[in-house]
Amino acid sequence: MHIHSRTLVLLFFCLFALPAAAQRTTKEIKLRENELQNLRNEIQAYEKKLNESEKKEKVTLERLDDLEHNSILIRQLIKKLREEELGLTGEIDTAKNTIAGLESQLQFLKSHYANYVRSVYKNGRVYDVELLFSSKSINQLSIRIQYLKKFSEQRSKDLQGITDNKTILEQKNEQLQLKLQQERQLLTEKTREEGNLKKTYSQRQIVLKKIRKDKKTYQKELARKTEASKKIEGFIAELIEKERIRKEREEAERRERLAAEARERELNKRPAPPAPQPVDVKTTIAFERRRGKLRWPVAHGTVQTPFGNHTHPVLKTVTQNTGIDIATPSGSDVYAVADGEVAVLSFIPGFGNVLIMNHNNGFRTVYAHLSDVTVSESQRIPEGTVIAKSGDTVAGAILHFEIWKDREKQNPEWWLTNRH
Repeated sequence: MHIHSRTLVLLFFCLFALPAAAQRTTKEIKLRENELQNLRNEIQAYEKKLNESEKKEKVTLERLDDLEHNSILIRQLIKKLREEELGLTGEIDTAKNTIAGLESQLQFLKSHYANYVRSVYKNGRVYDVELLFSSKSINQLSIRIQYLKKFSEQRSKDLQGITDNKTILEQKNEQLQLKLQQERQLLTEKTREEGNLKKTYSQRQIVLKKIRKDKKTYQKELARKTEASKKIEGFIAELIEKERIRKEREEAERRERLAAEARERELNKRPAPPAPQPVDVKTTIAFERRRGKLRWPVAHGTVQTPFGNHTHPVLKTVTQNTGIDIATPSGSDVYAVADGEVAVLSFIPGFGNVLIMNHNNGFRTVYAHLSDVTVSESQRIPEGTVIAKSGDTVAGAILHFEIWKDREKQNPEWWLTNRH
């Protein structure tokens, strides 16, 4: 009787706890669906723009940008579809386990109730009367009457539990079938978008090939790169300002905290705490100490365009490079050269997909011409983490890489380890 009651408590806990959990995940599902729909809408807008430019039969750098931007959006959509698929798979497994548990509990209730029915059929109600008449005292008689009454009520609850359990099982099975249908739809959409990505990539390669034959395009691309460099400089300035404001706020909070602690000590006549230990210098200037020892952002590649002034290979004009361009196969893994935080993710015409990382002591690294990004803004990244894939540009398959110390551009080759 005691064991059976405990099982019933567990059963009803499961029945009432499950809808609450489902309610929590419903909000998350709605949020994810909104994100997916926003991406779908952006992709449709770019596809419409690309179709219009294709009808005009104009091969421009702007069309190249649109193809690249559309590729980025499709990749993001595919990534979110994979995450959604993974989440659904987990929910389906949970639903199956829940159904199996409920079916087991239902079977137990049915079996237990069947044993009771067989006992009543075999012994009849005579057994209950004999039990009452065999009482040795009025008190024992009263206790046995209450026992039989509770026993009968419990059987009624058992029967209701079987009915309720069966209803919940049917609802859970319906939800499972719905999730399986959603999973099939997601797989279909993911397969379609993967096909769209391949198509967009092929279109971009065709446009690139045509653009590389046009000398005027190189002149325009050079102007775009100059503007892109200014944009990067603007991002760096914003990050420095944010860092200044953050430090000032933290210093003000520190002073306020120390003043409050001093007032409390004065009030309670407590001695001042010991002076804080000096900050570990190695930690604060770790990046600076690694000059000439930083890992390369790609495993394989050579410097195609060095830092500073150099002669453009096609236009034969003197141009300035704010970092280095590393020739590496398109789609190569791009690594974080040091521990840091992703500060900026942006698309800049002339530089494509751009990622900026904050490091300690005012150092920042910039990675541009990325075909895909695998990290998010504000994410803490350990050194050596794959943060993106390299891309293909008008100048070839390259990764653009910069190092900054506050507002001062650094020659990355002075910082990277010597490969020779």
